[in-house]
Amino acid sequence: MTRHSFLAAAVGLSLAAAPALAADFADPSWPCVQRKVETLSPGLMWPEPLPDAKPEGTTGAAVKELRELLSLRRVDLETARTELAAFTRSEGDAMPLMAAVFSGVFDRLSHRRTRILKGIGKFSHGQIELSEKIDAARAEMDAQMALEAPDYDRVDALEEQIDWDQRIFTDRQHTIRYLCETPQLLEQRLYAIAQMLHEAGKAEGAPDGD
Repeated sequence: MTRHSFLAAAVGLSLAAAPALAADFADPSWPCVQRKVETLSPGLMWPEPLPDAKPEGTTGAAVKELRELLSLRRVDLETARTELAAFTRSEGDAMPLMAAVFSGVFDRLSHRRTRILKGIGKFSHGQIELSEKIDAARAEMDAQMALEAPDYDRVDALEEQIDWDQRIFTDRQHTIRYLCETPQLLEQRLYAIAQMLHEAGKAEGAPDGD
C-alpha cells in the first residue's frame, strides 16, 4: 500500500460517500475531505477593529468569565445568548466591549483548533507508517511463498502480524470523521459567537422605538 493508496483507503473507509482523495492536495498527508486551513483570521469574522487594551477591574473580570464560558463547546448557543444578555445588563453592550470578548474567544478557539490540526497530522502520519509496515510484511510473506522451501513458521507469524496491524488500522480509521469535522465545528461556533456579539454591540447605537 503506497502513501497515495493509503489516503484513498483511509478516506474510503471513513467517508464512503466522499471523494477518494483529500481535498487539500497541497498536503498529501492530510486525510480529511475538508480543506486544510492552517490559521484563521479574526478579520474574516469581526469587521470592527479589535482593541489592544483589555478591560480592567470588575468589567475585565466579567469579560474574562464570559469569553471562557463562550469558548466551551458544551455550552450551546442558546445558553450563550442567555449569558451574553446577563453580561450586557450588568456591563453594557458597547462595541469595544463586545470586541474584547470576541478577541478572547477567538484566541482560545483558534489555539484549540491548531492543536487539533496537529493531532490530525500526527494521526495521519501514524496511519501512513502502519500502512507501510503492513506493505513490508506482505512483501516479505510473498517473497517467502515464492521460495522453493518457504519458512512456514515465518509466514504464519507475518500473517498474524498483518491481521493484527490491519485491525488496528481499520479501528483507527473509524475515528477519522470525528477528527476531521472538529476543526470545522470550532470555526462554525466561532463565527456564530462573532455574529452574536456583533449584533449585541450594534444594538448599542440603535434608536429606541416609539
